[in-house]
Amino acid sequence: MIDCLFCGIVRGEVPSEVVYQDLTTVAFKDIAPAAPLHVLVVPRRHIDDASAVTPDDGPILADLLLAARAVAEDAGVAGPDRGYRLIFNVGPDAMNSVAHLHLHVLGGQPLTGHFALA
Repeated sequence: MIDCLFCGIVRGEVPSEVVYQDLTTVAFKDIAPAAPLHVLVVPRRHIDDASAVTPDDGPILADLLLAARAVAEDAGVAGPDRGYRLIFNVGPDAMNSVAHLHLHVLGGQPLTGHFALA
């Protein structure tokens, strides 16, 4: 999608603070973090959101989870005495403001309560 903000980040046309990337995913810091660690992991291929995922997208979902784990490990929150949260938002009621599948990786503090994550 030409007008998609996250596609622009993936292409390197929109500035972002990339913390991880591989052949199928890009991970970058959220511009409005809800926790000390707040990174978005996106597939390089545009998928609108989790409701648009098909059975053929299984490998992409696995890649998103592996990238999220790498981000958490690099940030030091993946150990047995730490932890992190993974969140997919779908639609406006979930405050999803960018129509490109993205996985929030949150950590760096005890995560209690509710988060409003776009």
